[in-house]
Amino acid sequence: MQTVQFTQMRHGTKQDYDLLHELERGFVAGLPDRVLAGMRALDDGLSGYQVTRLEHSLQAATRAERDGVDIDWIVAALIHDIGDGLAPANHAQVAGAIIRPYVRAEVAWVVNMHGVFQLHYFGMHTGDDPDAREAYRDHKWFGSCEHFCERWDEVSFDPAYPWFPLEHFEPALREVFARPPFDPSITGE
Repeated sequence: MQTVQFTQMRHGTKQDYDLLHELERGFVAGLPDRVLAGMRALDDGLSGYQVTRLEHSLQAATRAERDGVDIDWIVAALIHDIGDGLAPANHAQVAGAIIRPYVRAEVAWVVNMHGVFQLHYFGMHTGDDPDAREAYRDHKWFGSCEHFCERWDEVSFDPAYPWFPLEHFEPALREVFARPPFDPSITGE
């Protein structure tokens, strides 16, 4: 395996950084595979629900697709809980950070904030503030996040709901995560 010569970044040469750039291009191209692996890992995540975290995510994405929304929303609904395993206390922010470079800013904001908005449905039972989302009431995407949670997230814990398998969503996921990161024509930023 080829490696750089430096032990401190400041001592790197153009040749070192050309090598790293070339290796990074290949690594970035593998992102959809790593996201799919992260989705599959949700099947072995937090227990106690009537569906696995993967099944919950598949239900959310299926509901989004059946509502006729665009690919950004469908993939967002699919991966919105991908951070559960590594960051249960801030899983929404992890998922938001993963998807942010590849979708429009509204969708990334909703994924990032869905954890706060979900408290509306259960916070009163857990000692959390069910009205925490009200701090964002005047935000331009408040309604979008409310819709995301109401239509796709909070209702997707039903073992009887007929959802599409992960393979069904793989082409959409690959399309979104193959986009150039932070492309202003996509993100709007």
